[in-house]
Amino acid sequence: MSTAVDRELAERLDAAGQSHLVRALEALDGDSRATLGAQLRELDLDLIGRLIDRFVIESGEPPVEGAIEPGDAIPLAQGRAGHVEAQLAREAGDRLVAEGKVALVLLAGGQGTRLGFAGPKGEFPFAPVTGRTLFDHLTAKVAAIRARHGAHLPLYVLTSPVNDDETRRDFRERGYFGLDPATVRFVVQGTLPAVDLDSGRILLEAPDRLALSPDGHGGLLPALRRSGALDQMAGEGVETIFTFQVDNPLVRVAKPELLGHHVLAGADMSSVVVRKRWPGERMGVVARVGGRTAVVEYSDLPDALAEQRDADGELVFWGGSIAVHAIQRAFVERLTAGPAGDGTGLPFHRAVKRVPHVGPDGVLVQPDAPNAVKFETFLFDALPLAERTATVEAARAEEFSPVKNAAGDDSPESARRDPNRLYAGWLEAAGVHVAHAEDGEPVDLEIDPRLADDADTLAERIPQGLAIDGPTALGPDGEPITFR
Repeated sequence: MSTAVDRELAERLDAAGQSHLVRALEALDGDSRATLGAQLRELDLDLIGRLIDRFVIESGEPPVEGAIEPGDAIPLAQGRAGHVEAQLAREAGDRLVAEGKVALVLLAGGQGTRLGFAGPKGEFPFAPVTGRTLFDHLTAKVAAIRARHGAHLPLYVLTSPVNDDETRRDFRERGYFGLDPATVRFVVQGTLPAVDLDSGRILLEAPDRLALSPDGHGGLLPALRRSGALDQMAGEGVETIFTFQVDNPLVRVAKPELLGHHVLAGADMSSVVVRKRWPGERMGVVARVGGRTAVVEYSDLPDALAEQRDADGELVFWGGSIAVHAIQRAFVERLTAGPAGDGTGLPFHRAVKRVPHVGPDGVLVQPDAPNAVKFETFLFDALPLAERTATVEAARAEEFSPVKNAAGDDSPESARRDPNRLYAGWLEAAGVHVAHAEDGEPVDLEIDPRLADDADTLAERIPQGLAIDGPTALGPDGEPITFR
C-alpha cells in the first residue's frame, strides 16, 4: 500500500474541489508521485478556482465593457514616401534602432498542429523554392536590420514548455542561423492546467503529469520578468520592445514607422493594423472601448458594428490587428511589478478544446469532441492599460500573410503565393523580367532579406542583366542560390 501523501497539499487540493488529484497521488509512489506532487505544488489554486468559477461554472467570456467606437489609426497614406509625418516617424524609428534602444521578441510558443506539422511552427518549411523554414527566414530579417544599422538589437525568442527544447536545439544545430549566439536569448512562457468542460476538474495528461497548456501570448510579460530579461534589457539600454509572430513571413521586423510613431507619441504600447477583407473576417479590430484603445475580438464585435460602412463604402471598424506591437520596457515593468512578477492585470480568456486525458480508471481518453477548457491571456489586452498608444496601418499585401490553416486563406499556399507577388513587383519595378504562369501568377520566388527587404533596396543591389525565367531564390549577394 502506498504511503500517505503530503497532508498540507492534500488539504489544499480538497479545499479547491480537486480531491481526485489526491487520489491520483495516492495511486503513485516513488518518482512518479514526486513528479506529480511537484507540479501540483506549483499551481496557484486560488487563481485556478476563480477561472473555473468564471469560465466553467458561469460558462462564458466576460462581456466587452464600455461603448465600442472606431479606433484612431495613422492611415497608410501617411506612411508613404514623401509624407512629412511619415518621414519624421521613419527617421525616429531608425534612430531608435541605431542607438541600441530596441529589443526584438519573436513569439514562437506554438506548434504546427493545425498545419499537420509535428514540431515548433518556426521549423515549418514554408519557402516555395528552397524549403527554408520560418525561423531561418525571420532571423535573416534580424541579421539584415543589424547590418543596416550597425546595432546590437538583441533577439528574444518566446517558447513554451512544449517546444522549448526542440526550438533551442534547432537554433544550435543551425548555428543560430548566422546570428551571434550571445545575442539570441530564449524565454519560456508559463502554463496553466486544462480543466474538464463540465466539472472543472483539473485533467491529467498521464498518471503522473498534469495536462498543462501555455498561458497565451499575454504570458510574454510575466515571462520577461521571471526570466530576468527585463533587467537584462535595462542593463543594455533597451527602452522599446518590438514583438512579432513566428507565423508571418511578410512581417516588417523593427518596422521604423511603428517605432517612430510610438516614440514620438510617447506611447506605452502601439500596434500595426491592416484593412479587414470582409466584415466577418476572423481577426480582432483595434477600436476604442470605454474611451481607451483596445483590440475587440471578432466574436465580441456585434454584427451591426462589424458590417457598418462609411460614406465611401469602407468598413468603419477596419483595423485588423496583426499582433505586431511596440511596447515600452518601463510599461512592462509596471505591469509585472507584483511579488511573483505575474500581476499583469490582463484578463483571462477561455478556449474550449479537445484534450486527451487519463480517466478515473487510469486509461487514456482520446475525446472526439471538445471536452476541456484552457485559460489564456492575450498580449493585446495590455492596450487599455496604456496611457498613450499609437496605431499604424500597413499594406496587407506587403506585411501580412500568416501561416495558420492547413488550406485556404492564411495557409502555406497563401503564405507562398503572397511573397511571390510582392517579390515579383519589386523585381519588375527594378526592370527585371519575371516569368508568369498561365493563370497570371508569377513563378515561385524567394529574396533573402539580407539582400533586400523593400523595393528600393532591391533596385540598388540587384545584379545587372538578371532575368527570372523559372522558380528562383536570390541569396544575400543577389545571385541565385540553392538551399544548403
